[in-house]
Amino acid sequence: MIGLVLLAVPLAAGLLAPLLAALEGQDPYSFHTDALDPDGGRPLGALGGVSPEHWLGVVPVTGNDLFSQIVYGIRSSLFIAFGASLISIAIAALLGTAMGFFGGWFRSAMGRVIDLMFGFPGLMFVIAIMVLVPPEFPRELLLVLVLAFFGWPVGARIIGAQAAAINARDFLEAARASGAPPWQIIRREMLPHLLSLIVVLFVMSLPANVSAVAGLSFLGVGLRGDVPDLGKLLADSLPWIYSGADVWYMLFPGAVIFCIVLGATLAGDALRDVLDVQMEEHS
Repeated sequence: MIGLVLLAVPLAAGLLAPLLAALEGQDPYSFHTDALDPDGGRPLGALGGVSPEHWLGVVPVTGNDLFSQIVYGIRSSLFIAFGASLISIAIAALLGTAMGFFGGWFRSAMGRVIDLMFGFPGLMFVIAIMVLVPPEFPRELLLVLVLAFFGWPVGARIIGAQAAAINARDFLEAARASGAPPWQIIRREMLPHLLSLIVVLFVMSLPANVSAVAGLSFLGVGLRGDVPDLGKLLADSLPWIYSGADVWYMLFPGAVIFCIVLGATLAGDALRDVLDVQMEEHS
């Protein structure tokens, strides 16, 4: 329940970002220089300029409303992470199930491909792609595709090992003896026993992809400069942390990322326990 709450609150904030920003009476793009110290650009007031008009204060120098920046940043990060996780787990489920069912040369060949993917410097390649792809290409779609491409090998190996164990059980041998085609055996016999694992891997991949999106934006190769993003907020807050002028600038977006990652991790562990028990009872 703790994990679900920690995950559901930021998720709801991201989905309802336009409504919450309108409720506050702000948007992520307007400049509020009246809320800044004219000498150094530091937010006026306590907690980084927290006030009834700015619920989490304002961004130093620009005066953008920090609450609006955060909820819109959650929205973009979660949509990218969800899309990347969905595609990567779908690929992992397809290939992992095939590896476990067919075995033989196919499993050996895919194992070598997965080993190659593990040994590949993925972060460097992702950064290179983000830099080299023309800016006209949608950055959100590019991030989804890149993260999905490098995200499937772990899930495929785990699902493949579980599928191989299921493939050796008696009810699979009985299904083969009945003359059922391979796709029917996979769909009716294997996938129901792999469903809990697939769901857990999907949930557990969300925090990794949220962190990846934030990390790439932190390095300056993520979303465009005009798109609110949690990683960019963290990167921009570093000078203010070093100087001690506005520590709240990092605290608020950092706390959101922490809650998403911790919540998804706890929820994934709990979901695995629940689904494992249900699958055992079903078996």
